[in-house]
Amino acid sequence: MPADGAVERINVWAAERERDPWPTWPEGFTAAERDRRAALVLSALAGLKPKHLLPVAARLRTAGACLDLVRRGGLGSEADRAWVGRLEPDRILAELDALGARTVTWNDPTYPPQLRLIHDPPFVLFVRGGALPTLDRAVAIVGSRRCTELGHELGRAIGAGLARAGISVVSGAARGIDAASHEGALSAGGPTVAVLGCGVEGAFPAGSRALLRRILEAGAIVSEYPPGVPPAQFRFPARNRIVAGLCRATVVVEGADGSGSKITGEHALEFGRDVYAVPGSLNSPLSFVPLELIREGATMIRGAADLLEDLGLDAAPLGPPPDLTLAELAALRALAGPTLPDRVARELRVGLADALSLLMRLEMRGLVRSVGGRFEATLAAGSI
Repeated sequence: MPADGAVERINVWAAERERDPWPTWPEGFTAAERDRRAALVLSALAGLKPKHLLPVAARLRTAGACLDLVRRGGLGSEADRAWVGRLEPDRILAELDALGARTVTWNDPTYPPQLRLIHDPPFVLFVRGGALPTLDRAVAIVGSRRCTELGHELGRAIGAGLARAGISVVSGAARGIDAASHEGALSAGGPTVAVLGCGVEGAFPAGSRALLRRILEAGAIVSEYPPGVPPAQFRFPARNRIVAGLCRATVVVEGADGSGSKITGEHALEFGRDVYAVPGSLNSPLSFVPLELIREGATMIRGAADLLEDLGLDAAPLGPPPDLTLAELAALRALAGPTLPDRVARELRVGLADALSLLMRLEMRGLVRSVGGRFEATLAAGSI
């Protein structure tokens, strides 16, 4: 869908929400200093998800009153009540200050307006790094943690294409497609936003710490949880609603049945945003979510070029193709799919050693990869 059509559809959806609004936080829920400090404590309680707290907040009106009810045993779990006694707003603020993080509550003018339109919006966000993108300048890319090489390549290429077009890439910093999309945006010199399912210090997953440092330099890290909140299974689906809510569109690259990528896609549809999916092989478990979303109305894309066209964005030039010899070009064109080296040798009428040498040179340049002894072209070779 062209850019103007997408924006118009979101505006229509927002008007519908005004007529039939979802439950949301009271006008002054975090307006007073006492309530801002109470929000810091409430955000750290595992038993108080926004959807559980919202109906109580509608009655009590302020974060401070809700916290008082927790202390009296009328709200939250026994574990929450025990934890409240150990949580000190001053200590949380000191930890945020040490991280260079800022607190954005429901009543702050910098609260992202697009999140005010979603179901169960966070009443507080903790942000490190730069400003969060506006709705029209943000696209989410999500997918499988245990992705294929092609999926990783697609995530990276789509992330880079969006970044070159001036769009901020939003994802969850998990391994697999999330990490690939962040890396693609960073490789193109563009901004990217990581939404975490744990405390904003970003201690999870451990393998993403180096990536998170790079994201912090070029974009932002955001969480609805203060420092010290550990990752938990229920926090990742909750995180996904923020990923989808921040963005004008969500792209799904691979995902098995029951994966978080389906949840993110469903959130995006629920919030009136566009959803795109990259189809895969019918017999691959990782194709389940993209193909199901396409059946449910998501737009099928083959890669970054399709996405940019549908979003009404101009694709920035990638630069000249690599300077290949005629023999290297012939070897590349001999790869109609995963191909054994001896078949390439027969087609080029050269010895096996010469064919392997050509393929290895192409692999070193990122144009070919080896999978189980066979060679196949990468996405980077598509324009050659």
